[in-house]
Amino acid sequence: MTAASRRSGPAAPSGLVIVDKPAGMTSHDVVARIRRLAGTRRVGHAGTLDPMATGVLVVGVEKATRLLGHLTMADKEYLATIRLGQATSTEDAEGDVTASASAAGLTEEAVRAAVVPLTGGILQVPPGVSAIKIAGKRAYQLTREGHAPELAARPVTVASFDITAIRRHGDLLDADAAVTCSSGTYVRALARDLGQALGVGGHLTALRRVRSGRYRIEAARTLGELAADFTMTPLAEAAVAALPRLDLTEDEARRVAHGARLPAAGLGAVPAAVFGPDGALIALMREENGQARPLAVFVP
Repeated sequence: MTAASRRSGPAAPSGLVIVDKPAGMTSHDVVARIRRLAGTRRVGHAGTLDPMATGVLVVGVEKATRLLGHLTMADKEYLATIRLGQATSTEDAEGDVTASASAAGLTEEAVRAAVVPLTGGILQVPPGVSAIKIAGKRAYQLTREGHAPELAARPVTVASFDITAIRRHGDLLDADAAVTCSSGTYVRALARDLGQALGVGGHLTALRRVRSGRYRIEAARTLGELAADFTMTPLAEAAVAALPRLDLTEDEARRVAHGARLPAAGLGAVPAAVFGPDGALIALMREENGQARPLAVFVP
């Protein structure tokens, strides 16, 4: 008997699972594993990690999937290793080496100086092997078909890009880095651009996400741990941990549960988790044009 058949009848509980994604699995693979553990197909994730990458992957189950779009936009923190002296077709270690140049002569000072222009508000060209859609097709599909697209540079914010260690391997140089960046920033592209700035080429050899928004690696659990003891952060707790909270009166809660708008309460443009007087999560709301409108309603 499958987990899904065992849980037929009442809906599966709703909540967030903070997974420490292992290397070698896609984010979709992780979602498939959580579907089996939770006994429901209604599972999604916020903020894709490449198969090579590890670390924080926020997964939503049942009604918590409606939170994910608001969590995806949060800033992220990564620990990365960048190999200087080689460029690859995918800008990471999974691609073929396309160019080599000795990095033996690079000084630590030169590497640190080269990250400065890659910090702050920058325009970044996404990797050709990415999930960005061009005319209905993913960029990586076009690249694999031999039609690599010319992707336009996009504004991103790299709040910090710190070189934490340097190791030399003959003509190659590995630089460990800690990166804090906005959603939509590709650390692979930072590795590529750092190598280009130094004239030797570069690619990413390791990447670990240690924070996504308010969720840190210390709170993440491995798939093995979840298989042994599957627990989630309940929907209401997850919402209030990630978003501002607004408490409603009984009348306001009843109106919002039916999709009505309320006068603005000074929350600004950031979505808020709104609760009824009994402590139940009613909806997510956002203020605009002097009104607070429901984005997602969770009560029946």
